[in-house]
Amino acid sequence: MFGGPKVKLTKDLFERVKKYSALAGYSSVDEFVVHALEKELGGLEDSASEEEIKKKLQGLGYIS
Repeated sequence: MFGGPKVKLTKDLFERVKKYSALAGYSSVDEFVVHALEKELGGLEDSASEEEIKKKLQGLGYIS
């Protein structure tokens, strides 16, 4: 499941993810990150149009 491409995180972000993934009961940082990305993408995939997706991403601060 986790043998795919790698993603680089800053040391600070990795430490934060490590802390909260353990507190939330995930077995690994990878498991937490995969779950978080699947959840975020699920919300975007439910959008009806590309324009709606852009508005959601802007609201989340991902794009300006």
